[in-house]
Amino acid sequence: MIGKVMKRAAFNGCVRYVMNKEEAKLLSFDGVLLGSVESIVQSFHTQRLMKPKIKHPVGHISLSYSIEDKDRLSDGAMIKLVKEYMEGMNIKDTQYILVRHFDNGIPHVHLVYNRIDNNGKVISDKNDRYRNEAVCKKLKDKYGLTYGKGKEKVKQHKLRGKDKTKYQLYHAVKGALDKSANWNDFNRLLKEKGIEIVFKYKGQTSEVQGISFTAGTVSFKGSDLDRSFSYSKIDKLLQERQLKQKEQQRPTNQPSSRPSNQSGDKPSNERSNQISNQSSQEADKNNAALLSESDSWGTGFITHNYDPEEDEFARRMRYEQEKINNKNKRKRGRSR
Repeated sequence: MIGKVMKRAAFNGCVRYVMNKEEAKLLSFDGVLLGSVESIVQSFHTQRLMKPKIKHPVGHISLSYSIEDKDRLSDGAMIKLVKEYMEGMNIKDTQYILVRHFDNGIPHVHLVYNRIDNNGKVISDKNDRYRNEAVCKKLKDKYGLTYGKGKEKVKQHKLRGKDKTKYQLYHAVKGALDKSANWNDFNRLLKEKGIEIVFKYKGQTSEVQGISFTAGTVSFKGSDLDRSFSYSKIDKLLQERQLKQKEQQRPTNQPSSRPSNQSGDKPSNERSNQISNQSSQEADKNNAALLSESDSWGTGFITHNYDPEEDEFARRMRYEQEKINNKNKRKRGRSR
């Protein structure tokens, strides 16, 4: 279960896209007139006039599920999951439509809701992307939904247009990255497949801030193709490979100019690495035991493997907390 959170300025295009998709199926709704697409749009628009200055009154969230859970995802199950999701996201007392799509072989629904609730208050979007990840994970654990096992499971022959290009790019980038020892290798292998790397720079500086991959007229940010394809993660991986390559090329039998350890000296690098590796192995065993124990709590839970979404979410939350701590430190400094 993965949620993609979006906000829009107008209901017309969003509602038409969701409702007019081939085989689109309206599963649930509240507070809108169903005579036609136009009446649904007008219902949303009338309520949003209570807060006309809000630039993005349209809430649009797509919720996708693993193909392996397809047989379990009846319309009723979809409705139940989305209503619990809405409760977790604090989307309540407002108009919404819930529509199921069948266009790409992946079980998914679209939730369109009014960010101006029935009382004229604005539904907050603060940290909605972080909350989205947390709520999705909670529901996956609660109902034993399958955790993502990567894009290899997607039935690409059913994809069309931009979705198809996205998965073609994913496989091309992954294949090139697996064979690359440095950025030159990576760039050359992608060029051979007709794919261009485009870097995003910070302001007018030479500091790289992001990366995109372009095939023909279609372009995707690296992190949109896969979380592991962000610039920072690719750069870290290639730098590690270069360092490892250099270490393997060094002569191994050169006498060391460093004096041998005496009693009381710090342990040698080799001894330190052995201690570090032993500690790391023990920590891995302990973590595995904790994960196994936590997955067995309750009833009906399924044991899951490492979840990159959870890791990314935790990393972001640590980053946000660090920003808050730094801000508080600056405030205390000014008040002295």
